[in-house]
Amino acid sequence: MAAPAVESADELFEIRTAFYIGSFQSCINEAQKMKVGSPEMKLEKDILMYRAYIAQKKYAVVLDEIRPDSPEELQAIKTYALYLSSPAKRISIVADLDAKIAKGVNPDQTTFLLMAASIYFQEENYEETLKLLHESDHLECLALSVQTLLKMNRPDVAMKELKKMQEKDDDSPLTHLTQAWLHLVQGGEKLQEAYYIIQELMDKHGSTPTLLNCQATSFLCQGKLEEAEAALSEALEKDPNDPDTLINMIVLSQSMGKPPEVSSRYLSQLKDSHSSHPRVKTILAKEREFEDILKFYKPVVVS
Repeated sequence: MAAPAVESADELFEIRTAFYIGSFQSCINEAQKMKVGSPEMKLEKDILMYRAYIAQKKYAVVLDEIRPDSPEELQAIKTYALYLSSPAKRISIVADLDAKIAKGVNPDQTTFLLMAASIYFQEENYEETLKLLHESDHLECLALSVQTLLKMNRPDVAMKELKKMQEKDDDSPLTHLTQAWLHLVQGGEKLQEAYYIIQELMDKHGSTPTLLNCQATSFLCQGKLEEAEAALSEALEKDPNDPDTLINMIVLSQSMGKPPEVSSRYLSQLKDSHSSHPRVKTILAKEREFEDILKFYKPVVVS
C-alpha cells in the first residue's frame, strides 16, 4: 500500500505544520483529538503522530502500539523507532534494510523511503540516503535531501533541491524552513534572510526549540551574542534537554567568555541525555584520543 502524499491533505495542515516546526506535543495532542472521515486520512494522521512520538524519544509508545498487522507505513516507522532505541540492534536493522532495498524500492512508498533514508542519515551513509530520496519528489524527501547535501557541504546542489520544493509548494512551512537552513549555511547577507524567514514562521505558528535554534544560529553567526542567548534561553525553557539547544549553548558560552564550568555543565547534560548523538560521539572520540596521547608523555621532574 503506497504512503499517502502528506502535503496534499489540507485537513491535516495544522498537525503537519506542528510536526515540521518541532511542536511535537501539539502535533500529538491535535492528532489524538482530531476525527477524520476516511481510513487513508487516519493513516496519515497516525503517521505524523507516531513520528512526533519518535521525535520526543518516546519510542516505547511506537513499539507497543504498532502491531504486526498494522499497515506497512507504520511498520516502517516502528523499524525507525527500534533503530533509535536499540543501539545493539542497529547493525542487523541496517543489514535487513540493505537486503530489502536491493530487491527494489517502490517510489510511492514515501514513508518507507523517509524512514529508511533517516536510518542511513543517522549512519552517516549520505550517498545511500540521497539515492533513496531521489526515488521520490515528495516534499519531505526533498527537504531531507537538502539537509543531507548540507551535511556533505554541497550547498550548491542543495539549492537545486530547494528550487524543486519551491516549485512544488512554495507556501509550505517546510519549504520556508528548508530555505532558512540553506541560508544559514550560505552565511553572509543570507543570515539576515534566514532570520526573517524564521521570525515569520514564529509569528504565524509560535516559537519552538527548532525555530529558536535556527534563529540563535543566525545571531551567533552575525556576532549578536546577547540576542542568541535570549533565543536559546527560551528554547531551554521549552525543552531543557534539546540537543541542538545544548550544543548551541556550549558554543555561545565559549564565545561570550563565560567560566569554563558553564559550557562543561551543558556538555555533561548533552552526554547524559544524548549519548548516541553524533556530536557526542565525536567529542567522546576526541577525549579518548587525547587520553591515549597523554599515555605517551610522562611529566618531567626537574631536580
